[in-house]
Amino acid sequence: MIVDTKFNVHSDANGGDPDSTSPTLRTYHKFLWSKSLPNGKQFKLIDNKSGTYLYHQSELGEYFLGSDAITHSYRNHKRKTWLTQQIQNEVKELFDMGSTIGAFTIFPNNRVNGKHTINQARGVNSFIDDRFDLTLECIRLFYIGKKSPLYDTFLIYKNFFDLFENFTGYINFFLLNDLVKENDKIKFYLPFDNFKTKPSFADINEYLIYKERVINFIKARNKRIEIWAEVQNASY
Repeated sequence: MIVDTKFNVHSDANGGDPDSTSPTLRTYHKFLWSKSLPNGKQFKLIDNKSGTYLYHQSELGEYFLGSDAITHSYRNHKRKTWLTQQIQNEVKELFDMGSTIGAFTIFPNNRVNGKHTINQARGVNSFIDDRFDLTLECIRLFYIGKKSPLYDTFLIYKNFFDLFENFTGYINFFLLNDLVKENDKIKFYLPFDNFKTKPSFADINEYLIYKERVINFIKARNKRIEIWAEVQNASY
C-alpha cells in the first residue's frame, strides 16, 4: 500500500473531524499499526466491526482504538486567539502540516466507568494542553512507574501500554523516534519544568519556536512512515 505523507486528511473528511470521518486516515492507521509487537505477536487491526474505528481481538486481549491528532496549531483555541490572530499565516502552515499522517497516532478510545479517554484527557488537562511532547513524557514516566498528570488515565488502559513492553518498544512501534533523544529523554518543544506550571505561550516568538519544532517532527516522522511503508510493500 502507498502511504502519501503529503495527503491532507481534511480533504476527504467531508467537513468533519478527520479522526473520525477521513477514510484515508483510517486506512493509513490500519496499515501502519497492523504489525508485529515487541513480543513477536501480530497486532492485526480490522476496520469493519460495527461501532468501532479500529479493533483488535486475540489472545492479547480486546482493543477498541481511535485516531488522535498529536500536533496542535491551536488555530481554534479561544484562549489563544490573542496570539494566533496576529500570525494567521504561520498558524495555517502548522495546521496544514498537522493534517498529514505524521501528525496522527492511535489510542484506546473506549470509555471506562465514565472516565476520560486518553484523547480526551490530553485535551482537558491544563498541564498537557494537547501537547504531544508533554504526553510522551507522561508515557515515559508511566513505563517506569512514576506519576504524571496523565498517570491515572494511562492506568485505565495499562493493557494497551503493556503490548509494547517498555517505552522504547512504544516509541519504535509508533515511529516516534524523532521526538526522543538517545537516552529516552523527550525533545520538548519548549522549556520543560517537570509539570510545575501549566504550558502556555508567553509571546509570538515562543509560538514560532514551537511551530518550527513541531513541523520538523512531523516531517521527520512522515519520512519514517514512508520508509517503513516501502519496506513493507517490498516484502509482499
